[in-house]
Amino acid sequence: MILHLIRRRFQTALLGLTLGLTVLAGAGTARADLQLMMFEQVGCIYCLQWDQQVGDAYPLTDEGRAAPLVKINIRADLPAGVSIAYRPQFTPTFVLLEDGVEVGRIEGYPGEDFFWGLLAQMIAATQAGPASGSVQPKS
Repeated sequence: MILHLIRRRFQTALLGLTLGLTVLAGAGTARADLQLMMFEQVGCIYCLQWDQQVGDAYPLTDEGRAAPLVKINIRADLPAGVSIAYRPQFTPTFVLLEDGVEVGRIEGYPGEDFFWGLLAQMIAATQAGPASGSVQPKS
């Protein structure tokens, strides 16, 4: 697990997507409430793969602290105050929420190396503001 964290950190740094630098650059500014919602279902082998490769380490990472994970069944009603662009069609789907509104999405599980980079990029985009190309939910 530690080797995976070290490898992930190295790859993220090479891509220039380290969340730590983004947070330091925005120090002193108000932070939005971020949350990562994972839509899953029983029997999903990719959900299980994510749990095995990422799940235990997630809350220990910068990304996990910046956007705590909430798991939800794909068929369940959305929690009150949550607005997403459209309902997920398959699992896992990861929706990054800022103050309850979708700002990014990863559909499927692309493997841990891609997952970490994509998530760090989405979180960094929320720190950059709305001109960063974030997804706006449909009304």
